[in-house]
Amino acid sequence: MEFFYVLMPIAGVKIFWPGLIILGVGVGIIGGFFGMGGAWMVTPGLNILGFPMAFAIGTDIAHMAGKSLISTMRHGKFGNVDYKLGLIMLAGTVVGFEIGAQMVMWLERIGQVDKYVRYLYLILLALIAWMVFADVAKKKRKEREAAAVGKEVDKLATGIEWHKTLHKIKIPPMVHFKEAQIYCTAWLPIFVSFLTGWLAGILGIGGGLIRMPALIYFVGCPTHVAVGTDLFEVMISGLYGTATYTYKGRTELVAAMIMLVGAAVGAQIGTVATKYIKGYGIRIAFGLAVIGCGLSILLKMMAKWFPAWGGAFDACATVLILGLVAAMSLYIGIRMIIGAKAEIAQKKAQVSVAH
Repeated sequence: MEFFYVLMPIAGVKIFWPGLIILGVGVGIIGGFFGMGGAWMVTPGLNILGFPMAFAIGTDIAHMAGKSLISTMRHGKFGNVDYKLGLIMLAGTVVGFEIGAQMVMWLERIGQVDKYVRYLYLILLALIAWMVFADVAKKKRKEREAAAVGKEVDKLATGIEWHKTLHKIKIPPMVHFKEAQIYCTAWLPIFVSFLTGWLAGILGIGGGLIRMPALIYFVGCPTHVAVGTDLFEVMISGLYGTATYTYKGRTELVAAMIMLVGAAVGAQIGTVATKYIKGYGIRIAFGLAVIGCGLSILLKMMAKWFPAWGGAFDACATVLILGLVAAMSLYIGIRMIIGAKAEIAQKKAQVSVAH
């Protein structure tokens, strides 16, 4: 069995390398599909495989940057990345992230960081899950009401339409974003990215978990463009984070490269799947992922509240996160295969009709 273990030269630990590839494939699929870096799944996964937590975070960021680069290039080919929007949002993201990180340093000095960050995380995840499912419920209601009077709802219509109100703000400069098909003040995406960057800095995550729904509900991006543009942002912030952690000697580049082998395959699958699973299919799956993430954090908190059952709660949190990665990857992969088969069958039918 020695063949399946490889020594990590910087961390000084032996790691089961097939586990790194499996983790890379799973998170690559999910990241390419949802536009998230997946820090909330990879970091605990690496820790379980044997990495000290600091190395798990640094290695995850390095892997996230490489995976997001692969996914961004693929999404760009499908026209899913609004580079202008991504670059404008970058300014707000960087400033917000730095302010959030400084607040964490202050909370650490007063010894309250764990408590406040975990509660904020739970509140945030609950709000995101509520937004997603309230949006889906409102869209379904609109469809039922339209069907009752013999009409059809516009395919681009959404349930929650906060972005329409925000688009009425006309503070110069006004900018047209071609891929996102929106025209608004440049200050809207800057302000939204500042808030999401601030939250990401406090929570210590890449920000995709927050930024993707913010792009949909506040900026007004179509879901597939929100995914691609968010990945572009994750790529840039990930490259910056990789440089920082590598300088501090907390990045295991060997592990990151092994994971990227799996992620390169997974990211292609996840990205191509957005071609066949549009809009609300992505949103519902994302909402379920958010609920799973929130439950795993709650289990980790319960491990501290009830020390006698701590081991059981920790194990349940781990199984939930890894099970979520596996289930979501399988769902996305199957839906992609079904969509691709239907597309091939349609093309064959068109060819036979033409002849």
